[in-house]
This record gives sequence, C-alpha cells and structure tokens, in this order.
Amino acid sequence: MKIFLDSANLDEMRKAAEWGIIDGVTTNPSLIAKEGLPIHDQIRAICDIVDGDVSAEVVATDAKAMLEEGRSLAGIHENVVVKTPLTRDGIQATSRLSKEGIRVNVTLCFSAAQALLAAKAGAYIISPFVGRLDDIGIEGMDLISSITKIYRNYGFQTQVLAASVRSPIHVIDAAKAGADIATMPFKVLDSLFNHPLTDKGLAQFLKDWEKVFQETHASR
Repeated sequence: MKIFLDSANLDEMRKAAEWGIIDGVTTNPSLIAKEGLPIHDQIRAICDIVDGDVSAEVVATDAKAMLEEGRSLAGIHENVVVKTPLTRDGIQATSRLSKEGIRVNVTLCFSAAQALLAAKAGAYIISPFVGRLDDIGIEGMDLISSITKIYRNYGFQTQVLAASVRSPIHVIDAAKAGADIATMPFKVLDSLFNHPLTDKGLAQFLKDWEKVFQETHASR
C-alpha cells in the first residue's frame, strides 16, 4: 500500500521525505489556505520536495470551470493529479479530463455507487472518506472493502485511496481492506513509528552496550 501525506505544509513534507517512505501527497483548498501562498506556488514547491503524485483540488463547482482549472493545475508539474468532487459536474469534468490524459483524483466519496461512477468516468484515484463516515456511525472501512471488491470484479484500474484517516488503526485496517493508498496527516504518519516495546528494547540495548563499554574501558 502506498502512503501519502495529507498536508500542504512544506516542513512536514521535508521531514517525511527524509524518512524515505512517502509515495505522494494530497492537498485540498483548506490545507493550501493555511499556508498563505497562492495554490500554484504551493503545489510547485511540494512537487520540488516529494517525488510522487501530488493531488491539487479544483475550487470551481461547474464542469466547464473545473475543466479550465483542472488543466491549469495539471500544467504546474507532471506529478500533479487534479482533484474533483464527486458531483454530477465533477464526474463530467473527470470524464473529459481523463480523456485528455490528465489524471484525476475524485474526492468526497461516501458510497460504493459513487465510486462506481468515478471509475466509469476514468478516475485515476477514488478517495472514500472513512473517518467522516465513522463520525456518523457508519463503518468507513466497510466502504473500502466494497469498492475494492467492485473494482476487482470488473477490472477497473482506478486506485482506491483511503482518505480522512485519523489513526494508526485506520492505516492498518485500510491495508487489510486492500486500499491501494492511504493518505494521512503528519501526526498520524509519525505515530506509526511508535510502540512502547520498541522504546523499551532500545533503552535496554543501549544500557547493555554502555555496561560492556564501561567494563572494557575499566579493564585497560
């Protein structure tokens, strides 16, 4: 499973890139707005740091404007994937952009029926929001399982991206459900490293090593 960082913060990008485990980035208008730079400048800067798919979302709501905005975003860098919402206009724009060879990430997906439409429109990625479904008492990870099954049944090439991921458990469950990608905030990515037994084991190794070093030094 690929791991994407859901962020527009360049410091987070640099840190994650140093670890060597990031396959791409997802952004949205809210994340971009927090950084205070024009979207084209911010996306270009992200592409300079992370070598992988970088999703940039349109803010237009009608198909014609989405097409224009999507083409503009795709022109920023070869790694840009245009994000469109799962609306009627969004699917129309997805179909047109896909036919033009522009890769599209269809976002705000909350049902398997919606995911089927996105795949039919030629989406490169579909982004089901698991955390937001959990918020209203629906098991978000069940949606990932349903979509991956449908896509396998019919040979759709659309990649399933688990979005609205909020914990390490979400990440593991997404991998078990067969998601192609999980995108997550930096704090969730960072938390994947953590386990108390790792910390305890490392402390013991260092303690044992220091003891041997001290004894060797004292015998000289």
